[in-house]
Amino acid sequence: MNAGQISVTLSRLEKAGLVTCEQAAGLPDRPDRKVYALTAAGQQRVGGWLADVSWPGPGMAEFHLKLVTAAAAGLADPLAIIDAQRRELLRRLRDAKRAVMAEPTRPGSQAAPPGVWARVAGLEG
Repeated sequence: MNAGQISVTLSRLEKAGLVTCEQAAGLPDRPDRKVYALTAAGQQRVGGWLADVSWPGPGMAEFHLKLVTAAAAGLADPLAIIDAQRRELLRRLRDAKRAVMAEPTRPGSQAAPPGVWARVAGLEG
């Protein structure tokens, strides 16, 4: 992302009421600068994003970004985010297992390889 895009994005966030902007005095050899902070609405929006475990889940890059954001901003516990995502994935895995087990075996279909459900059970523990 280039600097111009960052300014446009911050301006949009400010207009949406998700961040505030203040001028901060610069150093003698640097100009004044803008300092942005999340508003209460912005904190709520970020908190909702951090707590979201919907599927399809975030890609690895987005998941890592959530963890770094949570740790840096102190808006959520990164371990709680990992745990919530793990619980949701295991819930979906159990639902898929139940759906597969409930289907009658059809001629020519392949069952899960031996030991797959034992490994799933190990993850659930």
